[in-house]
Amino acid sequence: MATYECSKCDMGVNATCAKCDAPLVDDILKLEDGIEVQISKCPNGHGKIKSPMCCGEDMSCKIG
Repeated sequence: MATYECSKCDMGVNATCAKCDAPLVDDILKLEDGIEVQISKCPNGHGKIKSPMCCGEDMSCKIG
């Protein structure tokens, strides 16, 4: 399951898909310019999200 954590305040967020309730899985999205963006996606193809924000910064998620 994708667990995002804030590096400033240690808040954590577990993410699941609202359509099928499946735990989101960690992934990397590679943009055309070569930049990599950490995302979580539904294992059943319902979509993907960029990391949530906390304390004004993107929260991070360990890619397993």
